[in-house]
Amino acid sequence: MEESSRPASTVVAGASHPADTDDRLRVGISSCLLGNKVRFDGGHKHDPYITGTLGQYMDFVPVCPEVECGMPVPREALRLVGDPANPRLVTVKGYEDWTERMRAFALRRVEQLVDERLDGFIFKRASPSSGMERVKVYADHDPRDVPEGAGRADTARINLGPPQEKGVGMFARVFMDRFPLLPTEEEGRLNDPRLRENFIERLFVMRRWRALAEAGMTRGGLVDFHTRHKLLLMSHSVEHYRALGRLVAHAASHDPADLARDYLTGLMEGLRLPATTAKHANVLQHCMGYFKRVLTPDEKMEMLEVIQRYRKLQVPLVVPITLLNHYVRKYGEPYLAGQFYLNPHPVELKLRNHA
Repeated sequence: MEESSRPASTVVAGASHPADTDDRLRVGISSCLLGNKVRFDGGHKHDPYITGTLGQYMDFVPVCPEVECGMPVPREALRLVGDPANPRLVTVKGYEDWTERMRAFALRRVEQLVDERLDGFIFKRASPSSGMERVKVYADHDPRDVPEGAGRADTARINLGPPQEKGVGMFARVFMDRFPLLPTEEEGRLNDPRLRENFIERLFVMRRWRALAEAGMTRGGLVDFHTRHKLLLMSHSVEHYRALGRLVAHAASHDPADLARDYLTGLMEGLRLPATTAKHANVLQHCMGYFKRVLTPDEKMEMLEVIQRYRKLQVPLVVPITLLNHYVRKYGEPYLAGQFYLNPHPVELKLRNHA
């Protein structure tokens, strides 16, 4: 991957954080979420959690598809119409068609974003250009065809019923088609603790993968990467954990480029699956096996009790993880000390504090 300078449009958030810039996440984002006044009404949708909390660990690359493809601020609102699988993008009242202009812009913009080395993207929920899922798609009927003075019943009949919430924003669709393995999420879904943790965990995994790739991919480097991510992957999907283990074990028989591509595909597909309480409990008990010869009877009992309490949702995941980290330090367990499962992201984000 080639290095490139940042374009003038890049907004760097949280630059005062002491972390090394090269270790910071680089995340694309709908520009309005940063507080930029690019909305159709001249406003913004600033999200303080994103800019304040996440901004301590991320540099943001803002994108406003509507402004960047030539629309003014303020402007007439847009909507998707027609077939949810291939909708058109039109203005609500004037019915001006922006479909081809938006599609052409999106295809150009995603190629520019290749050079940004993004670790993921945060989209604006429900946006006809940037919504990731469940965007409203209306019946394809020009509202100017409604007779002047028509009543509500006539208008509803002409509009052919309520919209279908089955669409994807036009720019978001092109982006996800171009970067199918990059973590993506909507700002609204980040309010869900489990979705938030899953997204941010994948961002950090992608950042570590990029560091490996940019340093020069080797089979030895891939083996080390896989080894350190084994338990993290196991907490999401045992099937992917086993499949990738087989792939790495036979790394010498694969072309290096094909090996890297197939590994990353399996890794990100596996990590997208939810890490449930039952999966975590199984990984925690697996971790206990590394201490079977050193834990005292009381320590073993304490660990089992904490895992059981977690399994019953009586304590959050951070409780057994904290105890495990304590034993790792106390007994100098080298394998677990290198596992990202025990420290997948900054503890300050409190992503494992939910029930």
